[in-house]
Amino acid sequence: MRRIGIALAAIMVAGGGLLSGAVPAVAAPTAVDCAVTWGSLDKSGDSVASRRLTDVRAGQHECFDRLVLDTEGTAADPIGYNVRYVDVLHQDPSDVVVPIKGGAILEISLFSSRYDPETGEPYPSLPAVVVAGYRTFREFKFTGGSEGYTQAGLGVRARLPFRVFQTANHLVVDVAHTW
Repeated sequence: MRRIGIALAAIMVAGGGLLSGAVPAVAAPTAVDCAVTWGSLDKSGDSVASRRLTDVRAGQHECFDRLVLDTEGTAADPIGYNVRYVDVLHQDPSDVVVPIKGGAILEISLFSSRYDPETGEPYPSLPAVVVAGYRTFREFKFTGGSEGYTQAGLGVRARLPFRVFQTANHLVVDVAHTW
């Protein structure tokens, strides 16, 4: 009997050790992979119809800063655009140099009239986009436009990779924080 008691005690001690060792370890948070393959060459999209620009906003993500340009229409309607790095931002159509903060400048041309085609009156002004404190963005401003185009400048910290894509009625411009 005494042997059974000793055996049971040993099993309980061993079992207690197993139970305390059986607690699963909490997985360490994984690092986000911010590697990008976007590049910094010109990006463009074709459209056969002008779409009115209705809003613009910016956001910060872990690996990039994002600018979103909202237009009328649906995902079935492609948004025409041209986004490229320029050394100097020239206002369209006057060709006046537009100063903009940052180590590099993205010129955004959107196939979107600034004027109502039926009345010839300008559309209401869009709100300013504040990018103070962003990791990559330095300044955003509308700069001009003519003949069905709206032009804007996006000052960024340096000439970094960027991508442009359409989702629903939004044109999205992402600029990476690093190469």
